[in-house]
Amino acid sequence: MKRRGKPLQFAAVSLFIHLKELKYFCPSMRIIKKFTIPINDQLKAKMTAWAGQFQHFCWLDGNGHAGDFEAILAVGAHRIIKASAGNALEALGHFKNVNKDWIFGFLGYGLKDELEDLSSNNHDELHFPDLCFFVPSKVFKLHKDGMEVQYLEHNAHETTSDIDEILAIVTNETQHNPLTINARLTQEEYISKVEHMLAHIKRGDIYEANFCMEFYAHGKIDPYHTFQALNSISRAPFASFLKIDDHYVMSSSPERYIKKTGNKVMTQPIKGTARRSHDVDEDLQIARELSNNLKERSENIMITDLVRNDLSKIAVRGSVKVDELCGVYTFNQVHQMISTISAHVDEDKNAIDIIKATFPMGSMTGAPKVSAMKIIEKLEVTERGLYSGAVGYFDPEGDFDFNVVIRSILYNASRAYVSFSVGSAVTALANPMDEYEECLLKARAMRQVLE
Repeated sequence: MKRRGKPLQFAAVSLFIHLKELKYFCPSMRIIKKFTIPINDQLKAKMTAWAGQFQHFCWLDGNGHAGDFEAILAVGAHRIIKASAGNALEALGHFKNVNKDWIFGFLGYGLKDELEDLSSNNHDELHFPDLCFFVPSKVFKLHKDGMEVQYLEHNAHETTSDIDEILAIVTNETQHNPLTINARLTQEEYISKVEHMLAHIKRGDIYEANFCMEFYAHGKIDPYHTFQALNSISRAPFASFLKIDDHYVMSSSPERYIKKTGNKVMTQPIKGTARRSHDVDEDLQIARELSNNLKERSENIMITDLVRNDLSKIAVRGSVKVDELCGVYTFNQVHQMISTISAHVDEDKNAIDIIKATFPMGSMTGAPKVSAMKIIEKLEVTERGLYSGAVGYFDPEGDFDFNVVIRSILYNASRAYVSFSVGSAVTALANPMDEYEECLLKARAMRQVLE
């Protein structure tokens, strides 16, 4: 059993010391300044509260797990693209070519419809676009030794005053009125649909599929406090808090979709979940049982094979490898089984080529991938929207990193509609009632926050 690192804590120092200022050239010139400042949960809370004044922001937090940075915040849309499935990824490619800069945003599950011969007419009350990205006016990167800010040149004079504003914020605990959470499917309906999925598996149509259901509520929430509460429960390595106009994402995702560094790409599908226990010995035993569970391992291995196949479409021949198979990692709420697959990409493949070859994440679809998505669409009753999609960024050098939108609360503020979805992998070994119980386990943190 492996445990990802605990959140890092740093001793208090003076508020900040200005270290240096420099410029790097890109189509949108940015001024970089670095500050020594204590990086802790209090600062993070202040920064996410401060970001709320902007129509567009994206906060990505590793919560102390290994990563390229502690957290990153992007605010203000200097340029923005929104698109629906059709030619959305081509439009994003053009947007990236024009703006060789930081770009933050999301990929919705509905983009599958332009990648394959698929469509959806299921119920949707969230109304997220299929794709939205923005070039931020201001970027804050938090590292263990301080903060680096990267402002567009015309905003650079605001750096010090912004830092002062952030540090002066007083955060407090508030609670929204408890919401009544509704399940889109009853237990009986869920079990019936899983039985239909099993029938497809027995016929040989598919080997595995991720079947999901929505929980929802009508009512207003405070997105800031909702995210803080969710993040404090889960402390996930790919947490994100995103605002695009009146649409919010509050995510405690433990799963990475894909990361590119230079010509290397890495993806980390999750398949296999077990509860935590307050009893240390029992908790260790649960993790060991997950590691040895034949059903959970078979689910993970099937998806690992699917992801290897996806990567092979854009990889240098012979470079796809499984770095870790079925590793068990411990998070605040659950134990998870995670595999890591990497590859080196051909020089003629760009970011959009990589996304087209691998999206949506294999762990959220099934095997074979297209057949599974068709059956999923027939049996699920709501559009997934951003759920099962990805939130992340492209950097000025062309590298990128995206999570998988799971364990996430989605909110349309103008419609006062709150939603979260959960799912589980269905294989020939699946027991419908066990799958239902797994969904309830995954829903626990979101329900706790909202109810």
